[in-house]
Amino acid sequence: MELYNLKKNEQRVTFAQAVKLGLGDNQGLFFPSHIPTLGNIDELLAKDFVSRSVDILDAFLGDELGSDTVESMVRSAFNFPLAVEKVKDQTYALELTHGPTLAFKDFGARFLAQCLNHLCKDEKATILTATSGDTGAAVAHAFYGLDNINVAVLYPKGKISVLQEKLFCTLGKNIHTYAVTGRFDDCQQLVKDAFDDLELKEAISLNSANSINIARLLAQICYYFEAVAKVPASERKNLVVSVPSGNFGDLTAGMLAKALGLPIKRFIAATNLNDTVPRYLETGEWAPTPTVATRSNAMDVSAPNNWPRIEELLKTQFWDKSLITGVKVDEEQTVAGLKALYEEDYLCEPHGAIAAFALDNELKADETGIFLCTAHPSKFQESVEEILNIHVMLPKALADVADKEILSLDIDANFAQLRGHLMAI
Repeated sequence: MELYNLKKNEQRVTFAQAVKLGLGDNQGLFFPSHIPTLGNIDELLAKDFVSRSVDILDAFLGDELGSDTVESMVRSAFNFPLAVEKVKDQTYALELTHGPTLAFKDFGARFLAQCLNHLCKDEKATILTATSGDTGAAVAHAFYGLDNINVAVLYPKGKISVLQEKLFCTLGKNIHTYAVTGRFDDCQQLVKDAFDDLELKEAISLNSANSINIARLLAQICYYFEAVAKVPASERKNLVVSVPSGNFGDLTAGMLAKALGLPIKRFIAATNLNDTVPRYLETGEWAPTPTVATRSNAMDVSAPNNWPRIEELLKTQFWDKSLITGVKVDEEQTVAGLKALYEEDYLCEPHGAIAAFALDNELKADETGIFLCTAHPSKFQESVEEILNIHVMLPKALADVADKEILSLDIDANFAQLRGHLMAI
C-alpha cells in the first residue's frame, strides 16, 4: 500500500512507514494513493463483522503485510461486540460502545496496537497522543503491558469527565499520563511540536496513536459496513449517516467506506458549539475560533486535524461538498436530543445525542438514518443523570476504576517541559 503526504505530495511511503511515522514532513497527513475496489458489496454485507473486516483491510494491506497477518491482527483487535439498534421508524443507532473502554476508539486503537506490535517487533517505541476524552483510554488499554512500547497521553486538565480520566490515568506501568493546563487544541499542538523535533523523534522512536495515524482510520471503516449490513436491505437505498464530529477522523473513515462502494447517500457532520466545519461548509471560509467547553467534551475541537483528508476525498472521488451537511448543535439542543432519545426508550449520552438531534432535523421522508453512538452513557454519568433525572449504573470497566488513584502529572502547555518528561521515560 502506497500513501502520500498531503502537504508534500512527493513524499511517498508504505503502510508500515506511515504507521511508524504517524505524520509526514511538514506535519502532513498520509493519504492512500489508491483506494481499492471490493468485490460484490451485497455478498460482503452478508458476512459476519470480523470476516468482512478481514476482507476490507486485506484489500488495503494484504499485498504488503500478507493476508494471514492481516487476518490475525483483525481477529485479535476486534474481539468485542458492536450493535445496531432501531430507535424509531427510519432511524437506527450504531453502538460502538461495547469494547474494553466503552468507546468507538477501541476499534482503531486496538488495530493500531496490533500493527505496531507486528511492525516494531523488538524495537523500542514511544506513542504520544492527545485526547479530549476517549482516545486516551482506548490507546492506553490497547498498548498496556507491551514491553517494547511506552505510551504518553496528554489531556486538558479538568476538561474531561472524572470517569474518563480514571479509565486511563490509573494504569501505570508503560502508560504515562499528563494533565495539561489548557485546551485540547493545546495538547494537539504539543504533539505536533514533538513530531517537529527530529532529535526527540529519533531518540525515543516517537509515534502517534491519534486519528491522524492511518491504521486507526482504516480500522474505523469496518464498522460503517456493519451498520449498513444490519439495516434491512429494503431500507438501504437512501442511507444518511450522522457522525458526532470533533477531530473528524470518524467522518473520514465513513467517507472512505463510501469510496469503497458502501451505499451511503450522504453524511451529516454534527458538531457542538465548536462549529468550524459547519461554518466552512456554509461560507467557504476556514475560520477556527477559540475552543469552547461543552457537555460533549470529546468533540471540543475547533481546528480538526483530519479535515484535509476529507477535502482530498472530495477532490479525488469527484464528490461535491453537498455530500456533507454540517450541523451545529448547541447545549440546549444537546439536552433536548438526549431527552428525545430517552422518550423513545433509548439511553444515550451527549455525543450520540448530538448526532441523533442533527439527524432528526435533517432526515427526509424517503431516507433512512443511522447515527453513531460513540461512548457508553456511564462515561458521562453525571451529565446524563442530571439531564434525565435517572441513575446510571456503572459497567464493570468503570466500576473497577472508580476508586483508584489518578497517576497523572500536571504540566503546562509548554513543549520544553513535555520534552523533558518524554526524554526521561
